[in-house]
Formats: sequence, C-alpha cells, structure tokens
Amino acid sequence: MDRTTPERSARRRAYASGRRAEWIALAWLMLKGYRPLDLRVALAGGEIDLVVRRGGTLAFVEVKARAELRAAREAIDARKRRLFSRAVRAWLARHPACTGLTLRADAVFLGRGAWPEHVPDAFAIEGT
Repeated sequence: MDRTTPERSARRRAYASGRRAEWIALAWLMLKGYRPLDLRVALAGGEIDLVVRRGGTLAFVEVKARAELRAAREAIDARKRRLFSRAVRAWLARHPACTGLTLRADAVFLGRGAWPEHVPDAFAIEGT
C-alpha cells in the first residue's frame, strides 16, 4: 500500500530542489574561491544554508531558488532575516575562533535558465 500523499510528494520534491540549489550555489561560490565550512545548519530556530570562507571573510549564505530570479530575490523577508541572524549568532558562539573575521550575510539566487547570482552582503546580520 502506497502511503505517499500528493502533499508529501510535493514536500519531497521541494526538499530535493532545495538541496540541489544549495549544491549549485556551493559549487558557484567555490569557483569564486570560497571554501565551505558548514552546510545546512539549523540552530536557535533558524537555518543557514551555507557557511563559507574566503581569506579573512566569513560568509553566511542564504540560497533561494525560484522559477525566476526576480522571485528568488524577493523571497528573503524580515522574519527570515531575523531567524537567519539568530542562527548566525548561535553558530559564532560555537566557533569562537571565527569571531575575528569579517562577517557577512550573502545570498545566492537561482532561477530557471539563468546563471546563479551571488550577492555579497545581501542583508545585515542583526545583533552582531
């Protein structure tokens, strides 16, 4: 007996799509010289998709994939930024050696048929 409901199937597809987008974003950032430190971090009620470093800069990255780049750019709202910032503060508390680095909240946007768009310092990390 198949227990897969249409809702469960949609969630699985969305999850797989999100994971694929994160790997594409990571590959894009690595081509730009960033080194991955952490992936899919869930802390303090928030989530960080990627933590990467290049030189003295530590970037906490939010990845958004939508059918169009414009829609991806609009997908990071105030609530998401607040939860993201909370997760960043928790991550930094667990990695005190990184506090001397320049900290940034970056975003990578993906849209169908378009190159990934990396936006350094896309929004402020609240409370740092």
